[in-house]
Amino acid sequence: MLSSVTWKIGGEAGFGIMSAGTMLARAFTRVGYHAMATNEYPSLIRGGHNLITVRIATKPFHAMNRDVHILVALNKQTVELHKDELTPNAIVVFDPKDYEWKSTDFKNPVTLAPVPLSDIVKKVSGENVMRNTVALGVTMALLGLDFALLSSVIIGQFKKKGEAVIKFNLNIARDGYDHIKQILPNETLCYIQKGESRDKQLVLNASEALGIGAVSGGMKFAAVYPMTPINSVITFMADHAKALGIVYKQPEDEIAGINMAIGASMAGVRSMVATSGGGFALMVEGLSLAGMLELPLVIDLGMRVGPATGMPTYTEQGELRFAIHAGHGEFPRIVLAPGDATEAFSLTAQAFNLADRYQIPVFVLTDKYLNESQWCVRESDLKKVVVIDRGKLVKPEDLPLDGSFKRYLLDTPDGISPRSYPGMPHGQYFANSYEHDEAGHVTEKADKRHAMAAKRLKKFEAIKTSVMPPVLTGEKNADVTFITWGSTRGPVLEALAMGQGKVASKTANVVTFPWLYPFPTSAAKSILAGAKRLVDVEQNATGQLASLIYEHTGIAITEKLLKFNGRPFFPEEIIEGVSDLNL
Repeated sequence: MLSSVTWKIGGEAGFGIMSAGTMLARAFTRVGYHAMATNEYPSLIRGGHNLITVRIATKPFHAMNRDVHILVALNKQTVELHKDELTPNAIVVFDPKDYEWKSTDFKNPVTLAPVPLSDIVKKVSGENVMRNTVALGVTMALLGLDFALLSSVIIGQFKKKGEAVIKFNLNIARDGYDHIKQILPNETLCYIQKGESRDKQLVLNASEALGIGAVSGGMKFAAVYPMTPINSVITFMADHAKALGIVYKQPEDEIAGINMAIGASMAGVRSMVATSGGGFALMVEGLSLAGMLELPLVIDLGMRVGPATGMPTYTEQGELRFAIHAGHGEFPRIVLAPGDATEAFSLTAQAFNLADRYQIPVFVLTDKYLNESQWCVRESDLKKVVVIDRGKLVKPEDLPLDGSFKRYLLDTPDGISPRSYPGMPHGQYFANSYEHDEAGHVTEKADKRHAMAAKRLKKFEAIKTSVMPPVLTGEKNADVTFITWGSTRGPVLEALAMGQGKVASKTANVVTFPWLYPFPTSAAKSILAGAKRLVDVEQNATGQLASLIYEHTGIAITEKLLKFNGRPFFPEEIIEGVSDLNL
């Protein structure tokens, strides 16, 4: 029996491929397994090849692996595209009406499982889209699990559609389950061991986890224009706005969105926007406005393949430098990068405190792989209490009665001035995009300009007290130290797990940067200075983190594993890459 199984289903868009993967992951997490699902689809409204991959394991893991144990093909193209990914003795489920495959069509020995998916559905006058439910029944049998495990998920999935729909889907799933038991009664190669987790787990993507983190962090307003890969943030907020006591607005474009969020922030409300690179390009003028007004704002920047439209439904980490340097003029900001859904929750909640404390924009850098993959998260991790810190938001009773309140007070040791919001008696001030004096009046005086710019930039020193250091995982004095950030952390950690702390016969550790800017210079120097050999792992073409490390520490990382074809790293690629570097 296996301790980890990877299952893949593919077919044309519109046939429930993504929902099938989510249902499978949910089924297994409910009974003690750990699961993860990643998707792949072209930038088309309809059609094209859609794919979702689910890994199920008895113990926690950090990333998908490369080999596929069960391939479910809802069309001929799925087998053609993915047959070389199959591990020896994998199982291929297909409808013989699509194509009749032979064992000689595959480079590795496989077990062919012809299942009349279409006929099973048509027998009960169902729609062709319901083949995915039949395939889930087939999958349960191939994994050696009781059908009841799947039935509970089907009931939950279709409960809003009534008993008739539930019964219909249960019946066709059962037909798929029984069919495999009949044609392959002794097939046990993909049976999986019993799950061991006792924690209550949820299956959700990082955008949903980010949304939960935002609400836990006190967010009350969000303005988000749809754009891959952050659309699940919209779904979460729009569906639950009333229950969560928040306001979600879909603006006419990204420019309007960031300006709405700035307005909400000025009114004293914690607010955020979410977008991708192209949308953020439109927001940059608004970002500078937030910098001039010294207003807190949280921005989820979900990276994808660029430049321009690029490959909008694929993943990349190409906008680290963009987030750090975007905007005209100089003003502070913070850039954070979660590595998984749990961190998307915690860092987003923290981002709102940081934005309020320092009255600046705070970025949460995500990417398509992180945003849209389904992650297994302990429910307890999403229930952690977040202590709200509003920073120097003044109370009405603390405002001077003589109208002498100075919103942009210069005489502050940390560059952070007291902040009021409209409606506070005696707390009024002027706010626009021009340089200003302490009360917000427009000024072009040289001494005032110098003083105000220096005051804003003084916050960099204050921010140092909040900087999160890089995180070291693994043996301290390892032969190889991997450097990474964001979602690339998972594949590197999984590579180490596969080698039990070694990669290509070398001991290895990982240094991850969840806080990227202002750069944690002292901590980075401390943790990297003694490393024997540094290898940078990033999903971009230029090694943006490596260049940032060199800029701030003088430590040059010459050996790099960079991937920028739109697909996330597999741990096997890390292992192979190290071997190619002749470490």
